Amino acid sequence: MPTVKPSTVLGRQLGDELRKFREAAGVSMAQAAEALDCTKGKISRIENGHVPVRSPDLVALMQTYRVEDPEAQDRLVALARRANRRRREGWWHAYASVLSDTYIDQIEMEAICDSIRTYQVQLVPGLLQTAEYGRAVTVASRAWRTPEEIDRFVQVRLARQERLTGEDSIEYWAVLAEGVLRQQVGGAHVMRAQLSHLLAMAQRPNVTIQVIPFSRGAHSSMYGPYLLLAFPQMASLDLVLTETPTGNLWMERETEVACYRALFDDARMAALPPTESLALIERVAKEYRS
Repeated sequence: MPTVKPSTVLGRQLGDELRKFREAAGVSMAQAAEALDCTKGKISRIENGHVPVRSPDLVALMQTYRVEDPEAQDRLVALARRANRRRREGWWHAYASVLSDTYIDQIEMEAICDSIRTYQVQLVPGLLQTAEYGRAVTVASRAWRTPEEIDRFVQVRLARQERLTGEDSIEYWAVLAEGVLRQQVGGAHVMRAQLSHLLAMAQRPNVTIQVIPFSRGAHSSMYGPYLLLAFPQMASLDLVLTETPTGNLWMERETEVACYRALFDDARMAALPPTESLALIERVAKEYRS
């Protein structure tokens, strides 16, 4: 039977929470291992998010660590359930050959989060990309070389968009630098279609799009793109994903997440209101027709 691989990000969060409760209770790793009848190495792997935590083990650890607050218990149980979701149960498992671990983590988090806020400097966010725009970005990235790999990755990009259009759609708020509209990707015809798609998606009640015009000058978010994934019923699970050329990075500490919440608030305040933002997108789209 295949090994259940926990979600890397949520597994680390669960392990970090359990470590904090263990240390607060004054329980050593050896004592925790005795409670589970396992080795100290397993406790270490649990706390590092490297192995899944079975329900009986979680109950035993909460008893050993004297976690008696019902809210804390519910949080740990919910976190363990999410962290132990089997990757093979998601549609994305079929595309694992063209996906990095970080990208799989991102798709898994998108599948269970309640809302996403993102700031983008130069690219249309993946959840708002057309197939043609997404293909042009994929080809330019040089990460996928064969036509088959490119096709499969574009299919993944489009499948992810179900989170915006499906029955269980998430709240999505994107703040775009004006450069996103001006950077030609795939040529004028692709950009016309892409900007028209942004206008159409912005009509959905769960989607908000704002643009920061060049004329607004410097602002606190201009250093790079990021995503905030939120779980309103459990704010301690909120995550930040920052995008880099060599691999995306997760930020999980509350101080880090709070910093990016403030950055996003600054970005949306610097941006044009949604109605004016859509008017700007429409004007730029017309420029691609000339």
